[in-house]
Amino acid sequence: MESVDPEVTAGVEPPLPVQGQAWVQAASQNPLPRIIAVANQKGGVGKTTTSVNLGAALAELGFRVLVIDLDPQGNATTGLGIDARNFESSMYDVIMRESSLEDCIEPTSMKNLFVAPATIDLAGAEIELVPAFSREMKLKRAIETVVDDFDYFLIDCPPSLGLITINALAAADEVLVPIQCEYYALEGLSQLMRNVHLVASNLNEGLDVSTIVLTMYDARTKLSDQVAAEVRDHFGTKVCRNVIPRTVRLSEAPSFGQPITAFDPSSRGAIAYRELAKEVSGGAS
Repeated sequence: MESVDPEVTAGVEPPLPVQGQAWVQAASQNPLPRIIAVANQKGGVGKTTTSVNLGAALAELGFRVLVIDLDPQGNATTGLGIDARNFESSMYDVIMRESSLEDCIEPTSMKNLFVAPATIDLAGAEIELVPAFSREMKLKRAIETVVDDFDYFLIDCPPSLGLITINALAAADEVLVPIQCEYYALEGLSQLMRNVHLVASNLNEGLDVSTIVLTMYDARTKLSDQVAAEVRDHFGTKVCRNVIPRTVRLSEAPSFGQPITAFDPSSRGAIAYRELAKEVSGGAS
């Protein structure tokens, strides 16, 4: 049973209404497989939490999901229960040594959910990529070798707009942006949008921000409502109806190497990510 969360006393919040605007599903109608970069240059907004838990919720729906960890901190890797001592090949080898992505993929404890792990070696890849030939397309070529094996690819990007993130944007069909319901929520997003546009213009025609996810929503504060209203006003129907609440259980799950749907299946966070998965997938399985 879920412990009482001192930060959030209500259950999963209902979607916030938008005045004068009919709700439209934020889910993209892109055909499977879908390659989604989870990006925001601002740190601490829930990129990894969303990559891991949305991936797990999509896997529960029956989709085959690969979470690609491109953050040198490797939090998506450990959050899915993968120990760095137990694998030989990582995303550093895939990008810098052109190792096979298939050989890098590790199964998780959840059916249909897999991860391509990251290690701290990726921190050096940012510099090592500078003189590399076709440096922006390395991840795209790697994904093409396994694209028929999965329904969803969720790329957990680092909190920067360097060459690693450019690789993710060049490889992806669409971008999912988590935005926290706190001050400065929209800070830096204009630069991310410019980068998405630049990648679309030069490397990946058709790339677009398809989905905005509101994270760390605190039902008790007016601030969360204000930020959510501002984001919805700015991005319209790209913003998902379902919000992710700020809960202790969501924070605890990574330390146990489990997504929230396995760690505490009946918790508010698990329910929120399940609903988000239905919305992102268009309700299909």
